[in-house]
Amino acid sequence: MGKRIFDLFVSFVLLLLFLPLMLLIALLLLWEFKGKVFFIQSRSGKMGKPFKLLKFKTMADQCGPNGLPLADELRLTSIGIALRKTSLDELPQLINVLKGEMSLVGPRPLLPEYLPLYSEEQNKRHEVLPGITGLAQVKGRNSIDWSTKFKYDVWYVRNHNFFLDLKIMFLTIKPLLYRENVDFQNEVSTEKFTGTQL
Repeated sequence: MGKRIFDLFVSFVLLLLFLPLMLLIALLLLWEFKGKVFFIQSRSGKMGKPFKLLKFKTMADQCGPNGLPLADELRLTSIGIALRKTSLDELPQLINVLKGEMSLVGPRPLLPEYLPLYSEEQNKRHEVLPGITGLAQVKGRNSIDWSTKFKYDVWYVRNHNFFLDLKIMFLTIKPLLYRENVDFQNEVSTEKFTGTQL
């Protein structure tokens, strides 16, 4: 209950603080994508329950001659690059937090198609609400492999507390404010999880 109250209070305050910036971003995206502002995708929430995750749109809907979307790096726009480098594309997820679908801190929500691929141990990451940021994000984000990410996620589920959440939030914000060790990642999109090889 305390974590939920904290999530509600902080996400509401952050939404108020960032509202002018979010409106500006929305206007730029309305122009860039001709009316489409949000990227909405189904993700797995607590106990694997699906929900619609919100992000600001960063890629165009361009398709090749075969009718399939072009590679991510070809569809990423200049505005999208700026949003991703500053993590501002994640701001709409504060709405997911207000709705009770996410927490400020927790394992990152992943695609529902991954659910059958988790081991019993890895599946424990769904015992808490997914987060905008999490332990795996501050420990390396996309520079660590899936198996290591899931170990951090499960450790968080077993050990999470208010002070750990505050530490993770600080470790998330500090590099963005001071431009320290910000992970811009070599690949535009994270490599898909195909199951843990035992």
